[in-house]
Amino acid sequence: MELETLGWTAQWEESAQQFLSEPNHFPARVAFASRERLRLLGQGGETPAVLSGRARRAFFPPAVGDWVVAAKAPGGGVVVHAVLPRRSRLARGQADRWRGEEAAVEQVLAANVDRVLVVCGLDRDYNPRRIERYVTLAWGGGAQPVVVLNKADLRPDADLVVSEVEALAPGAPILAVSARSGKGMGQVRRLVGPGATACLVGSSGAGKSTLLNRLVDDTAQATAATRAVTGKGRHTTTHRELFVLPGGGVVIDTPGLRSVGLDLAAEGLDATFAEIAELALGCRFRDCRHQGEPGCAVAAAVAGGQLDPSRWESYRRLGREMRYRQLAAAAGAAAAEREHWRGVSKELRRMSRE
Repeated sequence: MELETLGWTAQWEESAQQFLSEPNHFPARVAFASRERLRLLGQGGETPAVLSGRARRAFFPPAVGDWVVAAKAPGGGVVVHAVLPRRSRLARGQADRWRGEEAAVEQVLAANVDRVLVVCGLDRDYNPRRIERYVTLAWGGGAQPVVVLNKADLRPDADLVVSEVEALAPGAPILAVSARSGKGMGQVRRLVGPGATACLVGSSGAGKSTLLNRLVDDTAQATAATRAVTGKGRHTTTHRELFVLPGGGVVIDTPGLRSVGLDLAAEGLDATFAEIAELALGCRFRDCRHQGEPGCAVAAAVAGGQLDPSRWESYRRLGREMRYRQLAAAAGAAAAEREHWRGVSKELRRMSRE
């Protein structure tokens, strides 16, 4: 397998040079990651691997999509010695752990992603507010969001939904497709060309696995029908994994997410709500919080009907969540710093008594 097929470039080569100078070291990409084991893809094909003790201490835990430098161990097996700095990442805050320092915990879903394919079924899965949340995550992580409205064959008004979503996700391509019939899948395939990396996200039942099977022209992931009564999907993808597409390009599949907490990148919020960010430039005060300050252009736009109140409320809700997480992260960092110096002080007292 050629590394370029997996997204390897001269820039990655430069980043890895200091590690590749070691004998028998080689680059590879993480196709699967768990706490104890990894699966790597490289020129030698697929191979299981483990992290070295030094790598555990020196680098962040690898995620699917990370580039690493590994080597064959003398006793057999492959050991990862370095994790290269990420160019982008898709991460979510742990939305079900909103207490104290735990609110700052984030889960990296995929690393070094070019495009995030936000898959939303045009059945009971359709949720404009959830789309805004996913798009915010993608922009915040440094990736291009693409909203894929799946099951378009179920909605005769699919074109109207596309227009609605275009207003929710400015700057993001909106595609109406049917993964089951294949309609519109050529548009999706063109977004994941040779060397490109895409990540599939969405709720259970949105059709991510069916869409992936179309892209790889195979039954790479099992699929299951949605429940007829509730319209809710069954979890058929249970872990994150990287798949290589015929002709080049890779796709990272993720399980359906019940909850999606925002990460800490404020840039994603301004990109998703670009019209509000532009209105804010006209506020009288540069630090206007849009909460009743005089000369607030955003409040005037809501009152005058130029800004959809539901968009404004969504912006405020996501903004509050993001600020909470930022404060929690700062509090967690301060607590870790205090704990560090407490340990240093304890060690100094011990040494003075000897």
